[in-house]
Amino acid sequence: MLFRNQYFFKSIFNKISEGIIIVDEKQQIIDTNLATGTMFGYQKNYLKKKSINILIPEEYHSKHKIYFKDFLDEGQNKTMGYEQNIHGVKSDGQFFPIEVSLTPFKIFEKKYVLVLVFDISFRVNHERSIRELNSALENKVKKRTAELKATIVKLEKENKKRIKAENETKNALIKEKELNDLKSKFLSMVSHEFKTPLSGILTSAMLISKYKNPEQQDKREAHLKIISEKVHFLNGILDDFLSVEKLEKGKINYMPTKFMVSKIVEEVIYNANTQLKEGQNLLYPEEIDGFALYQDEKVVELILANLVNNAIKYSHEDSTIVLKITQDDLNTVFSVKDNGIGIPEKDQKNIFKRYFRADNVLLTQGTGIGLNIVKHHVENLGGSISFESVENKGSEFTFSIPNIAVYEKSLTY
Repeated sequence: MLFRNQYFFKSIFNKISEGIIIVDEKQQIIDTNLATGTMFGYQKNYLKKKSINILIPEEYHSKHKIYFKDFLDEGQNKTMGYEQNIHGVKSDGQFFPIEVSLTPFKIFEKKYVLVLVFDISFRVNHERSIRELNSALENKVKKRTAELKATIVKLEKENKKRIKAENETKNALIKEKELNDLKSKFLSMVSHEFKTPLSGILTSAMLISKYKNPEQQDKREAHLKIISEKVHFLNGILDDFLSVEKLEKGKINYMPTKFMVSKIVEEVIYNANTQLKEGQNLLYPEEIDGFALYQDEKVVELILANLVNNAIKYSHEDSTIVLKITQDDLNTVFSVKDNGIGIPEKDQKNIFKRYFRADNVLLTQGTGIGLNIVKHHVENLGGSISFESVENKGSEFTFSIPNIAVYEKSLTY
């Protein structure tokens, strides 16, 4: 009965069309079916007691020993060759693609592996044929696409003149509208900025004439102060307009001299203190006695004063403004930080444009040219300016200028 069972299973073993190989834990082939010999090109029983390496490309022999040991230790089924490319070696040395299924098992505590081998040459060749057909189709598509593109280019060239003429007309209309809008905005702004202080001057002048008694001297002085401040404000606006014109025409001659940074800081802070709102606090660095610059002193002071005054103007009462200054061997960096109204995100890209004012400051006095002048001066001095701002949380403006004027590189100090 045992003999009949062995014969039965052996018959089935040899009838299976896929290769079946039984390997012991030493990687020695214990048995194979007829399909294995046919697949690899070996005579019946030739592969028995041979190393499994005879069927594996030589370059993988050393790694296969490690993989085989790990596989036996894991003791789980495994399929190889479905996603990764593996090959078997025939008796004549020819490589061919295979897929294998590995199943570990034990008999009398000895470990074995049943290897089911599939010759996938037909599938691989079929896939290769599909890829070649796809490649040929892609080439045809590319060729046809190129022809279509050539036709499109030709049509585009024919339409370019018409499109160009339309764009030129459209751009001319846009520019004309922008100029008209800018003109209207400028005239409205100038009218407002001049009328308000002039009205204040007129009112104070009229009231002064009514205070004739000696005991009313303090009231006369208060209105004289108002007149002085308004005149000073108007003078500042005119100076800004003149600066814009000079910057546009390149008529500003920078006069670099050596000066201490602390000197302009003291001047800016002194003037700024007269403008501080109720409860505002202005912090500035005191350990800058060693910082020196060779630049146009008045221009650097103008830049810094503009940024500090803006911080005061656009910050609330009981707020803090912080001025920081650092210097290395090449550059000096100034930063003015406040926790005021900030700049709306949608307006930030235009903040340095001439006459532009953000939506949240339209009711506050200003010409919209201060930051434009500052940016031009900073860049003319060889520096750069940037800012960070969050609406209702504050802004920080930072500018950096060379310690030695770029237009005086040949000079040293």
